[in-house]
Amino acid sequence: MTRLLNKLDKVLLLFSFIMFIFGLFMIFDASSMKSYLNTGSNTTYFYKQLIILVISLIATIIIIQIPTSRYKRYILPGAIALIAFLGLLLLVGGESNGAKSWFYVFGFGFQPSEFAKVGIIIFMSVYYKLTYKRVGTLLTTSIPIIIGALMTFLTFLQPDAGTGLILFVIVASLYYMAPVLKKYKFYITMFGLGLIFILAIVVLIFKDSMLTRTQLDRFNFLKPCTRYQENTGYQVCNGYIAINSGKLFSVSPGNSKQKYLYLPEAYTDFIFPIIVEEFGLITGIVLILIYLLIIYRIILVGKNSSNIQNQMLCFGVAVFIFSHVVINLVGVLGLLPLTGVPLPFLSYGGSFALTVSIGLAIVQRVSIENYDERKRKVLD
Repeated sequence: MTRLLNKLDKVLLLFSFIMFIFGLFMIFDASSMKSYLNTGSNTTYFYKQLIILVISLIATIIIIQIPTSRYKRYILPGAIALIAFLGLLLLVGGESNGAKSWFYVFGFGFQPSEFAKVGIIIFMSVYYKLTYKRVGTLLTTSIPIIIGALMTFLTFLQPDAGTGLILFVIVASLYYMAPVLKKYKFYITMFGLGLIFILAIVVLIFKDSMLTRTQLDRFNFLKPCTRYQENTGYQVCNGYIAINSGKLFSVSPGNSKQKYLYLPEAYTDFIFPIIVEEFGLITGIVLILIYLLIIYRIILVGKNSSNIQNQMLCFGVAVFIFSHVVINLVGVLGLLPLTGVPLPFLSYGGSFALTVSIGLAIVQRVSIENYDERKRKVLD
C-alpha cells in the first residue's frame, strides 16, 4: 500500500483531503439546528456524513488497486444495472423535494443518478478505447450516447433537472473528446440540437401539464429579494444576506445566523453562503481557486496518460466536478434557476460524496499507471 501511495498525485490527494475535512466541519456547523429539530441530536447529519466518508476511504483504497484495464469486464452489467435502478425509481423510489430520486436503506439514502455520472464516464471511456482506430458505423459509435441519453431521460423524469443536466454535459463532453469520425460527431450534433429544439417547443406549449408548480417557479429567479416572502425568492435572498454578512473578511466559525432555518438547505445546496457568512468572501474565493486547482490536477493526470481510456476517465471526472461547482454557484448567486445541485466536498450527501470519492480514486489509479509507465520507459 505504501508503494502505491508514492505513485499518487500528492497535490490532488492533499487538497481533496483538506476539502472533505473542511466540508465535514461545515456540515456539522450548518446542519446542527435542523438536525436537532428533526432527530433530537445536533450531530446526526455530521455522523452520517462521517460514516459515508469512512466508506469512501475504504472504496478509494480498493479502487486504486484495480487496474483500469479490468474495467471492460464491468461496463455492460454496470450500465444495465444503473438503467434498471433509474427505471425502478419511477415506480417505487422514495420522494424528496418532489423528486423520486432515492432508495432508502437503514436510514441512508441511495441515489442511483449520482452513480450514473461515474458509471457513464467509465462506460464511454472503456467503450471508445475498445473501438479506438476502428471506423465502425454511426450506430456503433453512438451506443454510449444512446445509453447516456437514456440515463439522462430517466433522471429528468424523476424529475431531477440538475442531475439530468450534469449527465447531459458529461455525455456530450466525452463524446466530443472521443476518437470518433468528425462526420459522425456532426450528425449527432445536428440530431441532438434538433431534438432539444423540439423538446423545448413541446415544453413551452404544454408546460402547465408537464412541469410542476415548483419547477415553473424556479424560472422566476431574477431579483429574488423583491420576492422575499415568496418561494421564488426567499431562499436565494437569504443566501445573499449570508454572503453580505460575511463581508470581505470574517472569522466567526459557528456564528452564522442564516443556518437557523432561514436557509432551509443550509448544509446541502446552500452551504457556500454559510461558509462566506462565517469566514468571509476571501475564503469563498480561496475555495473556488482550490476547485480550479483540483480540476487542473485531474486534467494533468489525464494529459500524462498515453491511452485514450485513461485520458477520458480523467477528463470525465474533471467535467463532473466542474459542472457541479458551476451549476451550484450560479444557482446560489441567482444567475440561473436553482437546480438542487450539491457542491463537491462541502455539501451534505452520502451518494454524492461517495461518487466524488470514486471519481477521484479512478484518477489516482490513472496516476499510478502513469508512474509505472514512466518507470518502464526509463528501464527500457
